[in-house]
Amino acid sequence: MELTPLLIANARLLGGETVGLLVVDGRIAALNPAETPGSTETVDAKGQWLAPGIIDLGVFATDKPAFHFGGITRAALMPDSGPLDGAGLVERAAKGGKPDLWVHPLAAATKGLAGQELAEIGLMKQAGARAVATGRARIADAGVMRRVLSYAASLGLTVIVHAEDEGLTAGTVATDGEMATRLGLASAPAVAEAMAIARDLFLVEETGAPIHFRQVTTARGLDLVRAAKARGVPVTCGITPAHLFLSDTAIGDFRTFARLSPPLRSEDDRHACLAAIADGTIDVLASGHDPRGPEDKRLPFAEAQPGMAGAETLLAMGLQLVRDGHIAPTRLFDLLAANPARLLGLDAGRIEAGLDADVILIDEGTPWQVDAKKMAAYAGNTPFDGMPVQGRATALWKGGQRIR
Repeated sequence: MELTPLLIANARLLGGETVGLLVVDGRIAALNPAETPGSTETVDAKGQWLAPGIIDLGVFATDKPAFHFGGITRAALMPDSGPLDGAGLVERAAKGGKPDLWVHPLAAATKGLAGQELAEIGLMKQAGARAVATGRARIADAGVMRRVLSYAASLGLTVIVHAEDEGLTAGTVATDGEMATRLGLASAPAVAEAMAIARDLFLVEETGAPIHFRQVTTARGLDLVRAAKARGVPVTCGITPAHLFLSDTAIGDFRTFARLSPPLRSEDDRHACLAAIADGTIDVLASGHDPRGPEDKRLPFAEAQPGMAGAETLLAMGLQLVRDGHIAPTRLFDLLAANPARLLGLDAGRIEAGLDADVILIDEGTPWQVDAKKMAAYAGNTPFDGMPVQGRATALWKGGQRIR
């Protein structure tokens, strides 16, 4: 199908200069074009922000209505559903959202995500896998993890890992501290994260293989990543908005929407996470989108499943980081788009001539209130329920086709 050329006029490039963006044949043709084809359709952005479509790294479900609401045009799917440990499963997942959402499957590192036997990573790469992931848990066996890192590196793939030492966290639902004690919840020390990171960093230095810690949520974990980066170790890390805006006080009334993995941390750790977003230690801001219905959440806290529906609040909470002065708009979209694209080996996540026209318009000042009952997601298990926020995507194009 031939696409009509498109001009998005009077847009502000991530809140800065006013530009016009010309899209031809689904690709970005030019910024501020000198001339446009005669059949061009013009959309007046009326001063709204123009940004690349968000690339959400590490979702547990492809929840298209929620992604479109949140300005997400591509999503990297965690291997836990299935699990994605074979080429056929990966190929099917990669076709799942097209054409209006591109899903980039992450290959299971081990068969059945059991942490014992390497999966057919090479075949899964050929089928469309963009990275390798350990899933909701880490690989406990250091020998297996070393082989996964070496094999993935030989294929040019990054390994995306969960960072908690299961010897400390097994059977726990919270972080050690006053709140867990007061509620009588089984808890683990926050150092469980740093211990897992330290082991994997040793293996990375041994093998030279790139690694991405999907969520780093503690000061000690971030210190390890920061020091490793300074030594030139090929390491990156991410976080979700929950660990930037909420601490373990959010579980106060046994709120299962705040039951997350890793669990919410202390206020000191939360401030360390904000500092790491500001100084560049953290590379990716992701939604951790994991919609869970009442059957998983309307339970006693210790029995509820961890996870949150994060796609619809990712952009608004990112914009809050900008308003609070932690980061600039351009840095926000490095976290949301450019860095995830680089990690996945995608030529995307930027507004540049020649790239697919995956773009969004953002009204950064629109006030709205997060309401779990009205979310577009399969389930509304958000820890931000009831919170007033600002900013939303008002229009979205995927490959030059308008989706909303």
